[in-house]
Amino acid sequence: MSLRKRLPTALVLLVLFFLVVQFAPPLGYFVFLQILILASLFEFYNLFRYRKLFPEKILGAVLALTISLSFYFEEIPLEIVLFGCLFLAALYFVISFTTVEKLVHFPSSIALTFFGAVYLSFTLNYFYLLREEKSLFYVYFLLIVISCGDTGAYFFGKLFGRHKLVPIASPHKTWEGSFGGIVFAALGALAAQQLLMTDIVLWKAILTGVLVHAVAQISDPLESLFKRAVGVKDSSNALPGHGGFLDRVDSLILATPFFYYFVDFFWS
Repeated sequence: MSLRKRLPTALVLLVLFFLVVQFAPPLGYFVFLQILILASLFEFYNLFRYRKLFPEKILGAVLALTISLSFYFEEIPLEIVLFGCLFLAALYFVISFTTVEKLVHFPSSIALTFFGAVYLSFTLNYFYLLREEKSLFYVYFLLIVISCGDTGAYFFGKLFGRHKLVPIASPHKTWEGSFGGIVFAALGALAAQQLLMTDIVLWKAILTGVLVHAVAQISDPLESLFKRAVGVKDSSNALPGHGGFLDRVDSLILATPFFYYFVDFFWS
């Protein structure tokens, strides 16, 4: 994909996200995240039409937003929300799947519907906690680490890549690219600590950058496995030059909650 096509989209997304993170009130920031989560979720569900599997999109959206409520309202425990979502999904399928024709699709439908909601809502809502419980600089730190790591992985892979990392999930990823990603993530963490978070011990920041990007290197091919399983390259064409929303957040799905908990236990 040409840089000319990718760059305008990247700049628009970067400016929009910066404005929201920097200036939006908590409710506005939360709503923005829900739009991103739902856009990614619908792309996730749409992938499976290529294999004639049909998750319940509206139910999935309701489950995702219900999970989100436990992040916005501290008084609502997550475990109660998860049980409520499980009960709601069970109730929906028991009531609506009443024919033999529908029964054939029941296992895949309930599994994909429930998993999709948890996979994207439970994980990406940690962006809300990072800003509201800690500070917006934690959001920037995470994004800098992931962006630098992805850049390093791309260039190292292009220049030195020989040995495949996860050929089934991501045929173009290599061990050499993975190493470059780790190095650049460490450099990004160093830069972020020096510019944004000088109160954090430098070696802790660098170690965090390395581990966060290592987790991102699992999160990215995990999302790719879903695409390879249905035979598509991108989750959608919503973002010119970048695929879909799900393609843009794939590295962050596991990296964001990992970063939140690692900071909680290791930086305190």
